Amino acid sequence: MGLILIYGASQIVQVVSNGERYLRATDPKIKSLNVLSKQHPEQNLCIIIENGIIKFTGLDTDQEFSKFSDFDQKIDAQNCSILPGFVDAHTHPVWEGDRINEFKMKLEGASYMEIHEAGGGIHFTVKHTKEASEEKLYQSFTQRLGNFSKFGTTFVECKSGYGLEWQTEHKMLRVITKAKREFKSINISSTYLAHAVPKNTSAKELTQDIVENQIPTMRNLIMSKEIDVDNIDVFCEKGVFDVNQTERILKKALESIQGIQINFHSNELFPLNSVEMAVRLGSKAVSHLEEISDSEIELMAKSETVGILLPTTAIIMQLKRPPARKMLNSGCIMALGSDFNPNAYCYAMPMIMNYACVDLRLSMNEALVAATLNSAFALGVEKTRGSIEVGKCADLVIIDSQRWENIIYQMGAHSNLIKYVFVNGNIVHQKE
Repeated sequence: MGLILIYGASQIVQVVSNGERYLRATDPKIKSLNVLSKQHPEQNLCIIIENGIIKFTGLDTDQEFSKFSDFDQKIDAQNCSILPGFVDAHTHPVWEGDRINEFKMKLEGASYMEIHEAGGGIHFTVKHTKEASEEKLYQSFTQRLGNFSKFGTTFVECKSGYGLEWQTEHKMLRVITKAKREFKSINISSTYLAHAVPKNTSAKELTQDIVENQIPTMRNLIMSKEIDVDNIDVFCEKGVFDVNQTERILKKALESIQGIQINFHSNELFPLNSVEMAVRLGSKAVSHLEEISDSEIELMAKSETVGILLPTTAIIMQLKRPPARKMLNSGCIMALGSDFNPNAYCYAMPMIMNYACVDLRLSMNEALVAATLNSAFALGVEKTRGSIEVGKCADLVIIDSQRWENIIYQMGAHSNLIKYVFVNGNIVHQKE
């Protein structure tokens, strides 16, 4: 890989520069993000990368720059802005069986739970995912990963959850693990998801099976290095897993699997007060939060549990919007995810940031932090990802604009704006 010089940038959006692990909206730093900008046309803003790690950011007139020479590769970023690679904190990308017909039904007025209870929705995708070979799942999964990558995502959380029984969940986790180890265009955080209850089974019976059989088996497979699992997720929802069942599953995972992180679905359709349990268990994150209560917001604001907002889901499913502004103003740590799945088909974090601003009333600075540093913190990788700082991995997005805000403002124009995407110092996408 050698020594790489990226030169001539108009802006370098570091986000932070002193090793901050996350930013709350109440932190003054979020209103004045660390952005290096040209003050004169002749100035030359640069990033130097060595063996995938950022070694320098600043002007070529800085004394530190003179320590580097004999570059193996030079990238011209004239009139461009450089941002941290986007971190997508919540996706469901391993499946077969699209839901185009269901999309039509929703437009005609059917609710998620009505489709779910009628045997449609997730059960349609579960059937096709069970029937698909591991090779077919891997092929479709890596195609999707390539799409995430070309839209600027450099780190993505990927869930299982379309098996509803161990054999298929294991197959999905093998697929995610293989891509995590072999697919170099994006970094992956792997999640086991208890997503729904199969027909002819009760939530109580499935919880028992997960606790007594699936998690112990998963632990053994992790220890033997057959699979990698970074996070445990449960769809904590009325009609699926209740709060007590969710807590039982999460606690069993914490007790059984060293280093596993909690990151679960919370308060999407009904107010179940599951955030109290999330904070008590030290969860890294909870997602959705459309039905979060004021008392839960207060609890989250005093904790380091991240709230992951999923703007496309609320729009597509026509749900009540999460009280994002109230959470931000209260001091909660907020992140963003695409929630990519057959029910909410969006790969592009620039679109997610735009929706977060327009529909959930985030500022552009808040949206960028939520899609980079805070999402990295939600996945436990903030020490190496989420900002452009010396010593961090060179995950970068170079856009063809002198103002970084255009990646959010120019809605739907990300394909034209994104000139390069770097992952670990390698160019994984270049605009033709």
